[in-house]
Amino acid sequence: MTPETGEPARARGRHRHEDPAVAAAIDALVARLPAGARNADLVADLVTTAMELPRDGLDRGELKLIASTLRDFQQAFRVFGGHRERRKVSIFGSARTPPDAPVYDLARRLARAVAERGYMVITGAGPGIMRAGNEGAGRASSFGVNIRLPFEQESNDQIAGDPKLITFKYFFTRKLSFVKETDAIVLFPGGFGTMDEGFEALTLLQTGKCDPMPIVLMDVPGSDYWPSWDAYIRENLLAKGLISEYDRNLFRVTSDVQQAVAELEQFYRCYHSLRYVGDYTILRLRRRPVPRLLEVLNERYRDLLADGDFEVLDGPHDAERNEPEAVRALPRIGFRFVQRRYGRLRRLIDELNMIERDEPAVCETAPPAGSGALGLPAHDDAV
Repeated sequence: MTPETGEPARARGRHRHEDPAVAAAIDALVARLPAGARNADLVADLVTTAMELPRDGLDRGELKLIASTLRDFQQAFRVFGGHRERRKVSIFGSARTPPDAPVYDLARRLARAVAERGYMVITGAGPGIMRAGNEGAGRASSFGVNIRLPFEQESNDQIAGDPKLITFKYFFTRKLSFVKETDAIVLFPGGFGTMDEGFEALTLLQTGKCDPMPIVLMDVPGSDYWPSWDAYIRENLLAKGLISEYDRNLFRVTSDVQQAVAELEQFYRCYHSLRYVGDYTILRLRRRPVPRLLEVLNERYRDLLADGDFEVLDGPHDAERNEPEAVRALPRIGFRFVQRRYGRLRRLIDELNMIERDEPAVCETAPPAGSGALGLPAHDDAV
């Protein structure tokens, strides 16, 4: 039986071990979870998968990789799990930036400004721009996600020893945690690592593999770092048809701290979060939409519809039953999304937020709801 529904796990289609004796032993083991434990079916699935690994002929190195990956994620989810109620900003940039560089001060001021508005800051815990982010936000509002290297990267003095410092074995688990736990990304000039993190975030947004979020590219006034990067994007990717014009909606360039902060806060003015259920997309809003908003969306964004119209939903979808109560209480707009033009979807969210700012009657205030980190979206197999 599952604690959530009381239904037999078999009836809900859970993956089961092919050996009935092993499957029964897994059921008995899962039954020992604390009373009221949630998601017992997923725990059973994890145990079942683990018991199937020897059958698949994996060698010791492959099994160690899986075990270490799970431990990386376990510690990250545990540490971030205690701070879900606050939105977060990931800051990337060069570890080689000296503390007396103007861009270091810019990163420190940006981190301080977002912390003053209630955000927490996530950095890679190293020197340079990472230290500037932790210094500006302060220890209480900082996370550090370090990486274990052959020549180990020392944590900077602003986050060293803090319980919100996490050390990962693998870059890929570290990068996934950066994106999963954040609600916005700010990139400062950096080398291969910064470019890797920036392009991965853009790829995830472009393909719908993470929730829409702001990406801000920052440098001091007069620098050509991001203008030359943007010129490369336009001349070598856009002009050759390798990306679409809409993909350039996924990032903003600025040298002004207040503009960067405004970009973050504007993004969440009316939009709250998103959920995919098969080919159906649910936009969760901070304010209750009124007919004028639906008219605007159905007129201007029909290219995003596979069929039908944008519609106001009466309540949460069945697939959202495990979401927190505050999220399930939010107003919703639903539509059948073509799931290709994610840069265009970002433009829809921008316009939704701008309409709410310029025409307050378009969105009425909704009941208060918690925010928390959005993380990676849940893509359900069917509506």
